[in-house]
Amino acid sequence: MQTMREHPTLWIQGSTSASLEDKTIVLAVTGSIAAVRTVELARELIRRGADVYAVMSEAASWILDPMALHYATGHEAITRITGAVEHVEFCGMSGKADLLLIAPATANTIGKIASGIDDTPVTTFATTAIGAGIPVMIVPAMHEAMYNHPALIENLEKIKSWGIRFIGPDIKEGIAKIASNEEIVLQVERQSGSRELAGRKILITSGSTAEAIDPIRILTNRASGRTGVELALEAYRRGAEVTIVHRNKVGFTGIKDIYAESASQMTEAVLGELDCGYDVLISAAAIADYTLDPANTKIRSGEELTLHMRPTAKLIGKAREKCPDLLIAGFKAETGTGLEELLKRATHTLETSKLDLIVANDVAGSGIGTEDNEVYILTAEEPGHIHIKGSKRVIASALLDEIGHLLMSGK
Repeated sequence: MQTMREHPTLWIQGSTSASLEDKTIVLAVTGSIAAVRTVELARELIRRGADVYAVMSEAASWILDPMALHYATGHEAITRITGAVEHVEFCGMSGKADLLLIAPATANTIGKIASGIDDTPVTTFATTAIGAGIPVMIVPAMHEAMYNHPALIENLEKIKSWGIRFIGPDIKEGIAKIASNEEIVLQVERQSGSRELAGRKILITSGSTAEAIDPIRILTNRASGRTGVELALEAYRRGAEVTIVHRNKVGFTGIKDIYAESASQMTEAVLGELDCGYDVLISAAAIADYTLDPANTKIRSGEELTLHMRPTAKLIGKAREKCPDLLIAGFKAETGTGLEELLKRATHTLETSKLDLIVANDVAGSGIGTEDNEVYILTAEEPGHIHIKGSKRVIASALLDEIGHLLMSGK
């Protein structure tokens, strides 16, 4: 039951995840038209558990009424520094802020920060946070010509040399546009998260492969790749260096996408990447078990067709052969089995494929192409299994918890 004094906005706190739980984020808004995006940005941070306070420059208030950010955050927006010394309260040596996020940041504000000028509430917060060692992230937004100005380029490099991270911009239509809210939130989660996988390299296969029948037709399966993407995002949040091999594109800065269509292309890409020295391979892709030699031209329709298929090479086996000490997690999908038989088959695959961990599920009712799933996680080190039911983000988090434990144990 909500208390009478709690702002209704805070009712959504933690509704998406707990990735920013107990984190206090100061959202500093400057006079770019992109300021209108910050209402939803603030709420996305709150949905992940953060407590968000807004500070605005005067120019920002010309574009976005402070009441909008009061609504968005549940706290009155700070539009001037008063006797309460708000900049010290949040960003001083004992300030309660965990992060100062300046979004959007204009060229004017970036120049002032680089020069140590603090003549707006936002720049005063920035000067204080930098001096106190509180993490600062900056999200630029301006016309492309301004972003290309030599002085701005120098200012960006100067600020980066202080250990401050920039998010974006996204150069489109002659504008250095503010990064997407999804990108900003992900980078904030990585900055403010546990960092338990920092220094680790994780390679993930994801989604379905496709085997060509002719130049137009393919054989594939129903796997959406959502689990693999959620694994990549969660590993990145936890500080890992992440590569994902699939037919899609994650599209987030910091996560390396490698395109692979067929089973052989995916296997080749993974084996090539393993030369770069990874700590973990998560084989989440639904790789085709069979392939064929495609026709060079389109097969005519309307006639009976016989396809001669042959088994594909097993990626996990080749990866284990190449990297005997690599931590490998696999997936075992079955249909129509009872729990006992599902776990029996998963255990067999765990042992015969020399896996460190396996995720088993019966996909007859859900899992393939769905938002949620129900899985069982088994490891080579511990007897029994872990049962997880929920969104694929929840499942990705649980799986990476187990991988983290294996890494900590020295696997």
